[in-house]
Amino acid sequence: MNAYIAAPIALLCLILATLMGMWIRRRLPNHHLDGDAKDVIKLAIAIIGTLSALALGLLISSAKVTYENANTELKTSVARVVLLDRTMAKYGAETQAARHDLRKLIEARLTYAWDPDASEAAERSAPSLEPVEDALRGLVPSTDTERNLQTRALAISWEIAEAYWVQTEAVGGGLPRPFLMVLVFWLAVLFGTFGLLAPTNATVFIILLTCAVSVSAAIYLIVDMDHPYIGFIHVSDAPLRAALVEMGKP
Repeated sequence: MNAYIAAPIALLCLILATLMGMWIRRRLPNHHLDGDAKDVIKLAIAIIGTLSALALGLLISSAKVTYENANTELKTSVARVVLLDRTMAKYGAETQAARHDLRKLIEARLTYAWDPDASEAAERSAPSLEPVEDALRGLVPSTDTERNLQTRALAISWEIAEAYWVQTEAVGGGLPRPFLMVLVFWLAVLFGTFGLLAPTNATVFIILLTCAVSVSAAIYLIVDMDHPYIGFIHVSDAPLRAALVEMGKP
């Protein structure tokens, strides 16, 4: 789900719930909101408030871990890509085609990973690391040095591929929509109760509106950071661009 859609929808739900609570308050008989009734409502709503707070905290923590893992994977993979390119350069001119394929792979990742409009089919049709690995396996080393370089290059390429696919699977699913819908429902009930119990005046409404905006901002952060390569908060592509400058050198 897009963070620019999820957060406004959540904010709208919270505002409507608050207004609904205020509307119901004016129409309920007084004894429905006397001291004992308010105590029961507060105890009941405390359960939903606790659940909502726990869910928000866990989701923010999970989104932060997803973002940090993506950032770490990118920096680690970039270092390995440059090392792989330098290893192939040391092997000799036989690896020139493989180095070219490796460069195309990095350029493709720059094109698709940070493009929110890139389709899944387009990403899957982008160059992969397999041609580079095939080229490395097809080398026929004639010396121990070349054999060591071939083995080392293959090991690095496997590490790059493994890190990439592990991270792809980790961020591919995104935040489950039913979970987010349940969370917004809990928050709407919470804010509806605020409107039900609070006096109807401008100060109270402004405070509740500020709280609703804050909670919606938290939902925005969760959804945005759960997609670490796109959105307002995203992993920088600077390491990949720096790698392109280093690659291809003799």
